[in-house]
Amino acid sequence: MQHIIDRFISYVTIDTESDPNSTTTPSTKKQWDLANKLVEELKTIGLQDVSIDDKAYIMATLPSNVEHEVPTIGFISHFDTSPDFTGANVKPQVIPDYDGGDIVLNADKNIVLSPKYFKDLLQYKGQTLITTDGTTLLGADDKAGITEIVTAMEYLIQHPEIKHGKIRIGFTPDEEIGRGAHHFDVAKFGADWAYTMDGSQVGELEYENFNAAGAKITFKGKSVHPGYAKGKMINSMLIANEFINALPKGETPEETKGYEGFFHVHHVNGSIEESLVELIIRDHNKKKFEKRKALIHKITQKINKKFAKQFGEDIAIAEINDQYYNMKEKVLPVKHIVDIAEKAMKEVGIKPLIKPIRGGTDGSQLSYMGLPCPNIFAGGHNFHGKYEYVPVESIQKAIEVIIKIAELTAVK
Repeated sequence: MQHIIDRFISYVTIDTESDPNSTTTPSTKKQWDLANKLVEELKTIGLQDVSIDDKAYIMATLPSNVEHEVPTIGFISHFDTSPDFTGANVKPQVIPDYDGGDIVLNADKNIVLSPKYFKDLLQYKGQTLITTDGTTLLGADDKAGITEIVTAMEYLIQHPEIKHGKIRIGFTPDEEIGRGAHHFDVAKFGADWAYTMDGSQVGELEYENFNAAGAKITFKGKSVHPGYAKGKMINSMLIANEFINALPKGETPEETKGYEGFFHVHHVNGSIEESLVELIIRDHNKKKFEKRKALIHKITQKINKKFAKQFGEDIAIAEINDQYYNMKEKVLPVKHIVDIAEKAMKEVGIKPLIKPIRGGTDGSQLSYMGLPCPNIFAGGHNFHGKYEYVPVESIQKAIEVIIKIAELTAVK
């Protein structure tokens, strides 16, 4: 177990935060620090065809050790961390034999990871947890996935008695900003199907995800001295607020679950002259997804009509861009790849939790690029924030699942 802990910590202490405002790939130079380390590590453990391209996409091969024909499968994770919370100077804390009580992450700042608020903690009583120190995220999303894939490949190399077909592994940058699969060379990868190791709690197995879009709404205004502003000033911030209030009540991330979609306003910047509202749109159902996008335009058109005479041109400009789609459409025709993962979990003593992803993974885009790619748990909880943690036993179980999938795929 210490080997797993050491490997995981060596990854998370390298800052790989991605940047949605960057136009480069990877979006931050610091992602190269971990990428280059991984390339050397993959070579050291004995993988073949280890490569990294000019955009930091990493691929490697574990050759088949059986003579009969076996499908080529893949395992994929991303090495960037979310820009939602800082990933610099991560100081992991290892909590052995967790007692089920509060965990003080940072005494000075009174930051406590408590099962009273995060009830999932209680299912890991007696296990070893890795947490943050309360000032950064941890990076288990998705460095736990990388740890699992590297360790599983290392184990298969060291145990040639375990039979498997050709296995391809891939590590990507910029997944957290929706670009992880944008430059992934599916043809070069050469797998019949793959699995992303990017889920949360132990047992998760997912092949449905949101349809997703991002929207930017720009609101124009007119600045006039407030003492003489009657009938002249147009405060763009108030119009932005009007737009937000026009969104459906109760359809936000904090008020929805399961298959329920939402609008999520995540950034608002403004002045009297110009304001910008950024939000994401999510829905599992394609028709409802399209209606949500249409509603954005409907609200902005109503605002434009209201101010047409006074402003003289469109006062609200909406830009909406699709980000990814529900992978279910691409995975159902090859449902056996989900069945294999489900069987693997059961054979290593895990109860599969098959449910929709309330988010997206590289796998959703890859599935539409010709590489069907369900998602398997990586073990972490409370991603993208200071309360993030991962049980080491969950990482170990994910490693066992990877190995068992490799075995099951090679059965005649």
